[in-house]
Order: sequence, then structure tokens, then C-alpha cells
Amino acid sequence: MSEIIKGRIREGSPAKRGAHWDGQGTNFSLFSANATKVEVCLFDSTGEKEIERVELPEYTNQIFHGYLPDVGPGTFYGYRVHGPYEPEAGHRFNPNKLLLDPYARAHAGSLTWDPAVFGYKMESGDDLTFDERDSAPFVPKCVIVDPNFDWHGEPGRRFVPWDHTVVYETHVKGYTKLHPDVPENLRGTYAGLGQKPVVDYIKSLGVTSVELLPVHTFIDDDFLLQKGLVNFWGYNSIGFFAPDPRYASDVPNSLREFKEMVARYHEAGLEVILDVVYNHTAEGNEKGPTLSFKGIDNASYYRLLPDQKRFYINDTGTGNTVNLSHPRVIQMVADSLRYWVQEMHIDGFRFDLGTILAREPHGFDEQSGFLKVCQQDPVLQTVKLIAEPWDIGPGGYQVGSFPAGWAEWNDSFRDTVRDFWRGEASAQALAPRLCGSPDKFNHSGRGAWASVNFVTAHDGFTLNDTVTYNEKHNEANGEDNKDGHSDNRSWNCGAEGPTDDPEINALRERQIRNILSTLVLSQGTPMILAGDEFGRTQEGNNNAYCQDSEISWVNWEIEEKGQTLIRFTRKLLELRHKYPILRRTRFLTGQMNEELGVRDVTWINANGSEMQPGDWDNATTKCFGMLMDGRAQVTGIRKRGQDATVLMVINGHHDLVEFNLPDASGCQGWTLLADTNIPDDEEERAFECGDTYQVTGRSVVLFLLQAETEK
Repeated sequence: MSEIIKGRIREGSPAKRGAHWDGQGTNFSLFSANATKVEVCLFDSTGEKEIERVELPEYTNQIFHGYLPDVGPGTFYGYRVHGPYEPEAGHRFNPNKLLLDPYARAHAGSLTWDPAVFGYKMESGDDLTFDERDSAPFVPKCVIVDPNFDWHGEPGRRFVPWDHTVVYETHVKGYTKLHPDVPENLRGTYAGLGQKPVVDYIKSLGVTSVELLPVHTFIDDDFLLQKGLVNFWGYNSIGFFAPDPRYASDVPNSLREFKEMVARYHEAGLEVILDVVYNHTAEGNEKGPTLSFKGIDNASYYRLLPDQKRFYINDTGTGNTVNLSHPRVIQMVADSLRYWVQEMHIDGFRFDLGTILAREPHGFDEQSGFLKVCQQDPVLQTVKLIAEPWDIGPGGYQVGSFPAGWAEWNDSFRDTVRDFWRGEASAQALAPRLCGSPDKFNHSGRGAWASVNFVTAHDGFTLNDTVTYNEKHNEANGEDNKDGHSDNRSWNCGAEGPTDDPEINALRERQIRNILSTLVLSQGTPMILAGDEFGRTQEGNNNAYCQDSEISWVNWEIEEKGQTLIRFTRKLLELRHKYPILRRTRFLTGQMNEELGVRDVTWINANGSEMQPGDWDNATTKCFGMLMDGRAQVTGIRKRGQDATVLMVINGHHDLVEFNLPDASGCQGWTLLADTNIPDDEEERAFECGDTYQVTGRSVVLFLLQAETEK
């Protein structure tokens, strides 16, 4: 890079935040409402030595900007921002601290937890002090990028309709770190996740959308590093535009490598969804480091206590809360989302602690500024938006309260399904969860797909561990097993942990199939945790956020029982895709459509008759059928549907139940499609209407109605 002569700097433009290369030079643009001066610092090719420091000459509408000729892709840079250091007024400017650009497209290097990275004299413990040490040697640097990329493979990209969507949640590193079909140098990387054997396997399961745990650049917490651990999950963001370089096999080209990975999934017809963390940053509270936002404009980027601006509102439990009430902060988040859609071709987002995004000073507001932005933005309207609808702030639990167009994680589904299969929830409690939870989502024209049904996720037990452990076993986390939730709603089936008892193991395997069947065959959008399809274990650890180890890495040495479960999972998802009645957009209500003479769902007792109120009120009712009629109205147009009719029988009782197959309208017989007690049964056995089927204790069975027109 040629030496920059300060006299050659131009005014540049405030139009686009960040560092943008135009082929001739780079425009720098940074928002700060309270700073007095901004300098851009350029570094040598190692990113270690500062070689130039240039003041941005213009300040337009609270945006500092300038243009530097001959500065192009690959250049390392950062900012030094001047202004008042008045923590009690909410200002924490310190030009001795090199700051990351909030809009940086790429980062290089990692954070070293040196006292110099704090804006105050960290050793004193007093955040009102001022530290003059230079943090540049200890912090990551931003990198100017070439945005050009040939999206070959993109002809395969397609939007998956919500009613067809099946989400598969996984971790970039953890999924391939031990994968035998991935070259060793690519394991645990974007390139590794994009390898053909990996993509082909995921595609073969029948899922449609791969949801990745956070890939935005994030920081490893100091307290974890001191224990030899890391922030493995990545919920500690410090940049919202850059893919984290730790997952790149070729760090200088991490952006390109990420795009190549996305292209491979689109080529296979799969979507890529990102788990994003806009609710807080890695800078923590008043005792945290000064890495970016805190030093650029603390009072704008974070929610501060109104009468004590030295301190932060902590609705996230992480020390700080991003201020989504500020228009420039909303703009940054919206710009980030659009960037990942338009430049990185991402198909959707899952918003960690999504309630934060809808918080205004008075609390949660479904008409908050950010949600309004999402509702009207022409780009964001084209992708999937999924909220984790809770935080730890007042009124933070908001399942079902997000606006039309959003989907939401439904923890009620998780809790009820787990409780039912361990004998702690009734059939009456389970029924609405099977129907897409209309009690929570059937309003404002929302569809059943708005309920993202899950029983396991990255946080908590795996499915195998849900049926193997009663208690958490988080000793490896170094917190004396005090971390993680204790209310797991799990059941070990008679022994804590692995056992050689064949009866317990058989029950556990069937319970896994029962829970998977309940998940996949329910109305709504199912989400499967990667590895659950073959019984992956975390050895009872239900909070593996800090485990970059074999506890978190997917073990691909799959035993025969795991292969059997994979085949059964594929069968379930094939059935879901084949029979639209299992994935209706309209909620199943059970009400008779008098005009069409059809009830969309009928609940069947074990004697083959329709369930009565007394049956629902009877706590001993553990076995029942859910008859989903394919003739039910599909859309707002009043006409009969042409879909197949299916009967799902659920037996939560510990013993066998003789279930009389109902004589439904037009019934010429029933065909067995799946039975969790005989997972490898490929024979479609036929039964007459009124026949008795022996439903094994704790099992799920699915039948297809053979109607008169099919004979």
C-alpha cells in the first residue's frame, strides 16, 4: 500500500456507514452523536504496526466521514474516537483505545485480555478513572474487503414456503470438527460445513433450512479463558457485519469462504438461517472493556439507567442492552440484516432474546420502531424472521405476541411434549400443541407455521440426554454444576446415565422416536437439533456454551441404533412432506364446517368413538387419536380439500392399549404408515375400519385413511 499523504484526503460521503472500497480508494463513515473527533488508523500487512493515523475531515448529520485514495481490500484499520470521558453522564470516549468499526465487513486477529483494553484503570476497579494505555496491540483489527463474488450455484436457490419448512439447528465448528468425510484441514470451518458429503447428508434427512448458531464476530470471555474454556456458542457479538474469522480455513478470505458455503447449500436447495445477537454486545457493563460501541458513542448505542447513566440497563443478563430505541442503532441492525440477505444471500434469521428488539423505554411493544422497520422493509419481508420471544427484563416473556409475519420459538411445545412423555402432562394439555398452539398464535391472520416447535435446542439437553438423565451434569464447565437449568423436564427411564439394561435402553430408544414423531407430525414448524436424529449425547451437560470439546462436537461414529434412528427420522420427514394435512397453514380447530360437512380434526378415544369433555377431564386418559381430515378447507376459499386423511395415535400409558380404528366418513380401511415400536417396518399393513390395533405402551402410530374413491 502506498503511503497516505494527509493532504490528499477527501471529504468522502456520509451515505453508507463503514469502510467501502470503490476500486480507487476507500470511503470511511462512522456515526457518533457525541464525539468531537474521529481518526482512522491504518496498519501494516501484519495488522500489528500502526502506520498512519488520519482524522476524518467532515461531520454531517452526526456522521464523521472521509475518503482515502489508494487504500483498498486487505487493509487493516480501526478508529480512535475523541470526546468527553464522563461516565456519570454516559460518555466513555477514550482515544487511547483502538475501536472496531460497527460496520466492518471482516475482522482479523483476536482479543488479548490485557488491562489496556479497558477505558478505565482496570486494576483499580474504578470505572470513573481514565486509562491512557494504547489498546491497539491487544485488539482485533477491521479489514477492508472486496465485495465482488460470483454466486455460482445460485440457480438452485429457492424460498422454502413456511408450511414446508423444517429447521435443522447446528454449529459451524461443532458439526464437522470430527467429520471423517471432511478433509482434516477444513474440519470445523465454513469450508468444511460446505463439503458435499455434509450437505448431501443434511439434504437426505428431509430438512429444508439449516440454522447456524452465531457467526457474527464474537469475543471469548476472560473468565472462561482463565479456566481453559471458550465462548463456544458465540452469543457474545462485537460486530454485526463480519463472519467470525475463527471459522475460516483461509482467514484472509473468510468472507469469500462463507459465501462459498452458502452457495453450496443453495445449490442443494437448502436454506441458510443465521442465529443473530443484536440484543447485547461483548463490551459488558461499566466494568467491561472498550472495544467498539462503548468508545464510539456509549450513550447512543446502549440503554443506560435514566437517572444514573454511569450504569447500564441489563435486560439481557450479560451486562448491557443495545438501545433499539435510537434511530441510528435501529438503522445499524436493519443495515446488518439487509447486508446478510443481499450480499451474503442468507435466507432468514433467528433473533436471540428477541423481546429486546421490541423493547421501548416503557417495555415490550409489538409496534416498536425495530418491528415496524422489519414489517415495511422490502428486503426483510422476503426472508424468514424467527424470534426467541423472551428476555429476563420485566414483562420479558412474550410468546405469541410478535406481529404477523414473524415466527416464534414455542417453549410451551417443548415443555408440554417433554412432560407428556414423562407422564407429567395430560392429553388435554398436549392437544393444542399438536395443533400449532392456536391458543398463542391464532390471531392477526397468523398461520400455524408461526409456532416453531422444538423439544431440544443448543441450550439444554440433547434428545438422547432428555431420556437418559434426570439431572444436569455440567461439572466440565467449572462452576460446580451450578450453571444451567435444573428444571429439564427429563426422565432417565429408570437409570441415571448410560446403562447396560436392555429394557431401559429399548424404552429410551422408543421415547426418542416418540418425541421426534410428536415434533415432526404436529402442526407448526418443526426444529430439530443436529445429531438428535441419531441420538447424540453431551454426557448430561445441559449448558455446553463453553465447551469447544468432544462434549459439543458431533460424534460421527454412529452405532447401528443411531443408523436406525436416522432412517426413522427420514421416514417421518418424508411423511410430513408427502401429506399436506400434517403441515396445514390454517389452524386445525375441531369445529364442524356445516357448509362442507367436515371437521378438520376429530379427537378419538381408544374405543374408536369421538372424545367427550369427560374424557379430556380424566387425568387417566393417556391414549388418544388425532384424526386429521384432508377434506377440510385448505384456504379462505370455501371448498373441500383434496388431501389425504391421517390418524395419529398417541399412547402415553406405560402399558399396551387396544385401539379401535374409527369408521370415519368414506372409510374403506386404514394403512399403517409408522409405528415407533417397529421403526424399521417398511411394510404398509392394511386394516379394516373398526379393527383393533395393539398400540404399545409409550408409542406413536400413524395411519392413512383409504377412502372410497381410492378403491
